[in-house]
Amino acid sequence: MVKYGLDYTRCRWILPLLLGIGVIFGIIALAGRGWLESQTLPYVQRASLWESCRRDAGGEWMCESLMSYAWGRAAAATYLVGFILLVICFALAIIAFAIDTLRFNFIRGIGGLLFVAAVFSIMGLVIYPVKFSTEIEMTGINMFSWAYGFGWTTAIMEICLGFFFCCLPNYEDQILGNVKPTYFYSSP
Repeated sequence: MVKYGLDYTRCRWILPLLLGIGVIFGIIALAGRGWLESQTLPYVQRASLWESCRRDAGGEWMCESLMSYAWGRAAAATYLVGFILLVICFALAIIAFAIDTLRFNFIRGIGGLLFVAAVFSIMGLVIYPVKFSTEIEMTGINMFSWAYGFGWTTAIMEICLGFFFCCLPNYEDQILGNVKPTYFYSSP
């Protein structure tokens, strides 16, 4: 990507595309019901970021909102703030890469905002399992499942893309083609 520059049509939209994938993963994590699930049959417990459900002996699911707990509200709020910051970064990246002349300080600001989003997301992802396992009685063998994994994937993408957005301005001359090529040829 640095070799051809960001004006190269196939490489220009890679960063906003990766941010869009991170937004999709964040939506899956927010809406998914698989933050915690029973590992073995019979499935007796499942939880999302918003509620915890337990199956009684009759086979009926009884759900309880996690928003009645202070830690549930804190986990949901911090992860949601991180997700909103990610969406803002996605919109800013589309604007930044749609402009013909790239504003590299603007791109570095997006990287800094991605690090802030990662901090909020990780706070929510750490609060949830620590307090869930201590405050709510779990029956059977349980595991943190696919939707929780999507949340961590989103946080990891925020960190990696934050580094990339912050380091990209260091290669401004190479990207814009302002550097003369160096030839390693010596005449005999």
